[in-house]
Amino acid sequence: MIGLGAAAYTAWVLEVVLSTGLNPIETYVSELAARDRPLGGLFRATDFTAGLLVFAGGLLALLRAARDPDSRRPWSLLGWAAITLFGAATAADAWLPLSCTPTVDPVCAARETAGLVPATHRAHAVSSSLAMTGALVGIVALTVAARRYRRHAPLARYGPALVALELLATAWTLTAIALFTAGRGTWALGAGQRLQVLLVALWLGLLAHAVRTERRT
Repeated sequence: MIGLGAAAYTAWVLEVVLSTGLNPIETYVSELAARDRPLGGLFRATDFTAGLLVFAGGLLALLRAARDPDSRRPWSLLGWAAITLFGAATAADAWLPLSCTPTVDPVCAARETAGLVPATHRAHAVSSSLAMTGALVGIVALTVAARRYRRHAPLARYGPALVALELLATAWTLTAIALFTAGRGTWALGAGQRLQVLLVALWLGLLAHAVRTERRT
């Protein structure tokens, strides 16, 4: 489930071959799923699928940990709980889409600044923040768990590099968002955020591989 969720979470790369009308260097990933975009329904569906799969996988891991003393360790429990939160919040994002695209539509940006957009804009900001917080906490905690408890060898080996890259991408994204909100341009906001979510997907894929490898052995 985690592996399939990771694959669905990268559906935004379809913008390379589909005509979305958005510049991937400058726009939010979530703007692909905005209600005023022609392919918004497609990206909302893939977001919901990704979130549901990761949520289910994280929940099953927590239930397994409750029965297995070897898995009932603080870093592991924190990590799986955070991944479960990430999945739930990502699924919620699909039901709380933006109504318009503020990075390319000045009218939308002005209405958002004035608070004249639907309440889903604020709700989407909350769910997106929860999703990324869950992802970051899960990535760090489960990578620490893999190294500290000597489990999930592929994650212990390659996880730290992905964690470092993810933190750098997050810093880039948050800085660009702050500058955009202050009216100082987008500063390649879209590129930073796409790198951020791509690294989350890669890490989830690595996690799925690590869990599958360990269960086989």
